[in-house]
Amino acid sequence: QVQLMELGGGLVQAGGSLRLSCVASGRIVRIDDMRWYRQAPGKGRELVADITSGGKTSYADSVKGRFTISRDNAKNTMYLQMNSLKPEDTAVYYCNADALSKDYTENYVAEKAWGQGAQVTVSS
Repeated sequence: QVQLMELGGGLVQAGGSLRLSCVASGRIVRIDDMRWYRQAPGKGRELVADITSGGKTSYADSVKGRFTISRDNAKNTMYLQMNSLKPEDTAVYYCNADALSKDYTENYVAEKAWGQGAQVTVSS
């Protein structure tokens, strides 16, 4: 019932910056925690950053000080500002959200929603 879409991926040189956006749509009742994950080729999906509905944030040690997660609750949108990018940041980045929505018969649906992913490539 909730759809997520990542925007803003692309190719950047080491030391550069990108901003990812995650836009949620659907019959949304409430979105609680939101997260950014990433998955590099041949590796598992790893948590990058998370943010609560109240704006409390946490980060993986590998990105702390370089990445900033934020959200605009009124727009159901989450962001990831990525600065000082390194080649090891190259991955597909996924948006994730704990969401409560309604189906078309007005039943509540609780789900962990995922976006399709956005490719971020950092060249050396």
